Parts: sequence; structure tokens; C-alpha cells
Amino acid sequence: MLAGVSFVLSLALTCVARAFGRRRLLLDSSGAKGQSKIQHAVPNIGGVAIFWAIAGPMLAGLGVIRLDPEWVVGLVPVLRPHLEGIHQQTPMAVGLLGALFSLHALGLLDDRRPMPAWPKFALMLIVAAGVVIAFDVRLLTLLDAHVGGSWLSIALTVVWLVAVTNAMNFMDNMDGLSAGVGAVASSLFLIVALMNGQWFIAAMLALLVGALLGFLVFNAPRTRGATIFMGDGGSLVLGFLLAFLTVRTTYVPASTGFPPFAVLMPLCILAVPLYDMASVIVIRLSQRKSPFVGDRQHFSHRLLAAGLSVPRTLAVICGCTAITGISGIMLSVATGWQAILIGIQVLLVLAVIALYEQGKGWPLSSSEGSRL
Repeated sequence: MLAGVSFVLSLALTCVARAFGRRRLLLDSSGAKGQSKIQHAVPNIGGVAIFWAIAGPMLAGLGVIRLDPEWVVGLVPVLRPHLEGIHQQTPMAVGLLGALFSLHALGLLDDRRPMPAWPKFALMLIVAAGVVIAFDVRLLTLLDAHVGGSWLSIALTVVWLVAVTNAMNFMDNMDGLSAGVGAVASSLFLIVALMNGQWFIAAMLALLVGALLGFLVFNAPRTRGATIFMGDGGSLVLGFLLAFLTVRTTYVPASTGFPPFAVLMPLCILAVPLYDMASVIVIRLSQRKSPFVGDRQHFSHRLLAAGLSVPRTLAVICGCTAITGISGIMLSVATGWQAILIGIQVLLVLAVIALYEQGKGWPLSSSEGSRL
């Protein structure tokens, strides 16, 4: 139901944002200084629709539950056992929305007047660290007893939040790509949350899936190209929310214990966007370029250069995300040797991708990259 609500809201808001962007000429920019990109006369404020399709229902739901919980329970009786948990999660939910709004505003500003990479990166670090410290949202808390405190888990969580945020931002380089990969990954994490009865996390993921699918109606590849882009105002929201929810998700039922390899599930589900970010950074550094200055050497561009069409490139990348993600879900029930096979399978998918790219002449030299 929540996915349906956010889908309809995203659909309507994207249509409005597209019309407003065209009227006010809020179009795709040329990017920051030194960035190599093809500029399109297409509105790039679709992130407004994505953000409010998530934030709107979330704020409305929390507000109604806060003001009249019995009325809500009368409409949805299954919520009664979860009311106390919802009240406990409300401060963190509001804080999360504040963090998302900060990144949304940063992205909108960057979409209008491109900013240097390092100030943006610094602001992402501040937002991530603020959320982690304020709400004690941490990965690998079992390490605390071995390293003399929570400093390592805090640092790892901040790195994870910033890495996934940037990975999804990096993926926003082709029609439908960031939204498509985000929808696939969010759907897989939604399955995990439902398997383990994490209803609040599942609700947030359902809103995210619906918002992305509604946006994709206008952003998916078509003959004349997408009619609206999400811009940084959308990709930063998508990446940070996805990263935050992966930290909050429990990857194994309590009854099955805690196999150490279960924590690798988000790495498997997000293996493809992380591969894209890592590979393009390596290529840029090998060409003595800044890793944070955009160009056309991403995974999607490399597949296009190899002869694939835009729709097929989107299908390949989303399909690979689904393959590695489904493999990751199996980690919650896998034994030691089964987990090793799953890990090998994920690595083989990435290795086949890399070998295919190498066979097509990638990575490019610095001069070749500038012509793509």
C-alpha cells in the first residue's frame, strides 16, 4: 500500500516538476569546472518529486499516529502491536528526514550552480557523522569490545553512508540508471526487512521503491530520451536513504544466530554500483584526473562504447544488480561453505563484467576518454 501511495505521488509530482522545470528553464547544467558530460535541454529537478514522495507520506503518517493513534489502529488494526516502536522511532525518523532534506537542498543548489567536489564531499561527511552520532546508527557494533570503544564502528558507518551516497550519485549518468538500480536494490532490501519483521524499515523501503518507480515513468529510456532527470537533488537522497536503511536492517532472523558473513549482504546487493564507483575512480586516477570530477567513463558509458544500446545497457546493469542482490539475500540462511560459493558467484559476475570491458579496449587513455 505504501509503495502504491508513493508511486502515485511521485508520478504526479514528477509531471508537475517536469512542467515547472521546462517553464522556468531549470535544465541540465554543464557540470562543475573540468567535468566532461553531454548537456541536455531536459529539466533536472526530478529529485523534488522523489524526496517529497517519500517525505510527504512519512510525515503525514507519523503526524497522524502521534495525534490520533486509535483512529489509525481502527483503520489498520495490525499496527497496534507496533505503535510503541513507531513512537520510539519517531525522533530518528525526523532526524533522518532532516538529513535527507539537507542533502536534497545541497543537490538542488549544485544542479543550478555546480559546486566544487570537495565542499560537497565535506558536507556529506558532516551529515553522515551527525546522523551516526546523534542516533547511534552504527555498523559492526560487535567490534566495540575489541577496539576500546565505538570509534571504529562510527568511522566505518560514516564511510559506508558516504560511499553508497556517492555510488548512487555516480550512477546517475544515463536515462533510468540510478532510479532503476535503486529500485532493484531497494526491493531486495525490502524483502530482507519483511523476512525479519522490521516493519518500520520495510515501510521506508516501500516508499523509496514507489517513489523511484513513479519517477521512472518519465525518466526511463525512450526514443527521444528521458523527459526529466533526478539531478543531485534526487541521487543524493536516494543514496543516503538506501545507505541508512541498510545500516538499520537486520540481515538474519534472531533464531538463526549471527553468522559473520551475514554482514556482507549489503555489499552483495550494492555490488554493481560500488563496482562502478571503484572502477571509475581507478580509471580517473590512472589518467591523473581528480576522482570526483565527472566524465563519461562510467560502467554504463563503457557498455555503450562496447556497442550496447541505452535500454540494453540499463537492462544489463539492473540485471546484474538483481543477480548479485539475490545471491546476497541467500547469505542469511547459508552455511560457511555455501556463503563462500555465494561470494565467489558475486565476484565472478563482477569479473565477467571487467573482462568484457577489457576485451572492448577499456580502460581508455586520457585522450580517448575526453571524446566519449
